[in-house]
Parts: sequence; C-alpha cells; structure tokens
Amino acid sequence: MVVDEFTDADVDAIFRALADSTRRDIVTRVMNDGISVSRLASRYEMSFAAVQKHVAVLQAAGLVSKHRSGREQIVRGDVTTIHRIQELLSYFEDVWRKRALRMGDVLNDDNRENR
Repeated sequence: MVVDEFTDADVDAIFRALADSTRRDIVTRVMNDGISVSRLASRYEMSFAAVQKHVAVLQAAGLVSKHRSGREQIVRGDVTTIHRIQELLSYFEDVWRKRALRMGDVLNDDNRENR
C-alpha cells in the first residue's frame, strides 16, 4: 500500500515543499523537460541562490532531481514521486469518503429511530 511507502518525515517534506507557490511552479516547469537552474532563476524575481534553495528543498523531498551537464545543473521532475503522491492523496480521499458515508448512515439511522 502506498501509505506504507512513505515515512511521516517523507510526507512532511513533500507537503512542506509543495506549500510554496514558487516551488510548485518549478515542479510544473521541470516535469516534462529538464531545465537548468540558471534558466529557472531567470524566470523569477529573486536571486540565483534563492532559486537554488527552492530546488534543494524540492530535491530533498524527492520531487526533482538535479544533474550536471557541462557547466549547468539540470533540474528534472521526478514523475515516480508525483505518481506516488497522487496515490497517497487518492488513498486519503477514499478514507474520508468512507467516513462521510458512515456518518450519513449513522444520521439516517438516528432519523429512523426518532420517527
């Protein structure tokens, strides 16, 4: 089960990384094609070092990988991690849907008893 594949620390790191709009934008930009950190930095009104820090947070969460190509550092999205997160969120959605249905059943039973 996908829930067992993540530690609490993994999930915390992923959601902490995705809590920032710049990092979500970086993940979106690098999901299909790798982009150099310098090219990414040119898209934001922040320093190169700040973009590198954002990439480091994403990398620590397993959402992106970074490798050297000549003098550049290329950032790529990790599709496998994104799919695992999607499965985790689907699992949580299923848990909450079942709980809501059970609450509905309890309320219906109470209504029948009060008639």
